[in-house]
Amino acid sequence: MNPKEMTGLQLLQAMCDGRIPAPSMSETIPMQPYEVSEGTICFKVKANNHHLNPLGGVHGGFAATVLDSVTGCAVHSMLEAGAGYGTIDLNIKMCRPIPQDQQLLAIGKVINISKNLGISEGRIVDENGKLYAHATATCMIIR
Repeated sequence: MNPKEMTGLQLLQAMCDGRIPAPSMSETIPMQPYEVSEGTICFKVKANNHHLNPLGGVHGGFAATVLDSVTGCAVHSMLEAGAGYGTIDLNIKMCRPIPQDQQLLAIGKVINISKNLGISEGRIVDENGKLYAHATATCMIIR
């Protein structure tokens, strides 16, 4: 099936299953979706030595990019075939430094969706649920 003919949920499920490739951004920021349902998506993410700031810590842009991705994909999972979205607002709170070379989970969930806007939240956590960063996003729905 042509990706443009798939609903957002179908496209993201195909990505999780490996039937279609992840976007090229996942080569820059290692993140892979592994579970998706309507309104929710989960990624595995891992910062490495390519994501460091001048002080040697993981750059805040890593968390920002991951959170933009999971909040947007959560909204995308609710859209019909042919519809798209664009982030118009992303509010991020860094709770603690992102560790290098440790797999974390990024979870996105829709809070509200209307005809023109999708509002979602995202979290980056470790396997024990410790929170590293949190975000809320507003996406414009493009039909």
